[in-house]
Amino acid sequence: MPRTAASTLVSPVPRAADSDRRRTSASVVLRSVLEHGPVARSTIARLTGLSPASVTEHCARLTGLGLLRESAAPRRSGGVGRPHVPLDLDDARFLVAGVHVAVPYTTVALLDLRGRVVARRELKHERTDPGRVLARAAEGLAALLAGVPGRRALAVGVAVGGWVDRETGTVVEHELLGWRDVPVRELLCARTGLPVQVDGHARALVNGERLFGRARGSRSVLHLFVGNVVDAAFATNDEVHHGPRSAAGAIAHLPVPGGTEPCACGGTGCLQAELSERTLCRRARAAGVTDSANPMHVVAAAAAGDAVARRLLVERSRATGRAAGLLLDVLNPETVVVTEVGVMHVEGCLDALREAVGTARSAHVLPTSFPDDVLATAGGSVALDILFRDPLGASPEAI
Repeated sequence: MPRTAASTLVSPVPRAADSDRRRTSASVVLRSVLEHGPVARSTIARLTGLSPASVTEHCARLTGLGLLRESAAPRRSGGVGRPHVPLDLDDARFLVAGVHVAVPYTTVALLDLRGRVVARRELKHERTDPGRVLARAAEGLAALLAGVPGRRALAVGVAVGGWVDRETGTVVEHELLGWRDVPVRELLCARTGLPVQVDGHARALVNGERLFGRARGSRSVLHLFVGNVVDAAFATNDEVHHGPRSAAGAIAHLPVPGGTEPCACGGTGCLQAELSERTLCRRARAAGVTDSANPMHVVAAAAAGDAVARRLLVERSRATGRAAGLLLDVLNPETVVVTEVGVMHVEGCLDALREAVGTARSAHVLPTSFPDDVLATAGGSVALDILFRDPLGASPEAI
């Protein structure tokens, strides 16, 4: 039968739908192995609801791409029947590169497919113009890759505070760095020759928590990041909310009742001005705790028994808890994850935060799952989220 004009117009639709289904199924299979591996194909079929034939096909494809591997010699159940060959992630061949741009320094890192940090470096900013910062990041990644011969980077993930447009790979505005409309994806792709994805660091860490952390399996997650930049991210049903131009999560100028810190916006008592690490360190210097601008020196003083340092950190955690409580009231997430230096490292800070949130919901408030590698994990999670969402499109074959 000759093809009609109508059939010509309609026919691409099912092909596109079939392609989407294949990509979605491949993602489901890879995520299942991440969460349960080493795992047999029959178990993957049971966990995912996919047919055994479909699971076998996807496992063969992902194995061929170097993302999965057979984890042990075949085993027979009861000595009869076909052997069961468990599959696991092939975390020895490929890596992703992570870049996190903070105010005082950039963290560059290499992560395996399980989100584990293989290597990292901190590059203190000599100056913060974006061209120089990103050039040094590319140089740092090249040096790290030279130290792991035989392993290949699939992509670069970049996490930055402020307003980051994920779709265009652009930092729209980062007030503290002085960045505006910086084409980060374009600049780093040119320097590394790798695919580059860019996102805000709170959203990046939501993805890290969903894939590799305590929030795995949670139906809704709020992440609150409290550093020099203070921002938030919210995910429901495995999707992070970005909003138009990825502007969601900007909470820097939420008012803090009783706040007195002047803000660059001209007001006083804005959330970021009150809670930033700059404010913490300035208060610590004024109290004679340290002469440093490094918040880890305040943490070290508290660990050494300095009561003033501990009080400053506990008060900051308590104020963070009040902010988290407000966001809980609005969004009602199942899980809240907080990245804040006191909560991560100082006894009593998590209790103070949970008390400020309220006892009825405090059990659902958790510290970051990556206290020792949080910034490296943020950058890497941007790339790993893409890989696990679309392993066929983000696979080595596509690079």
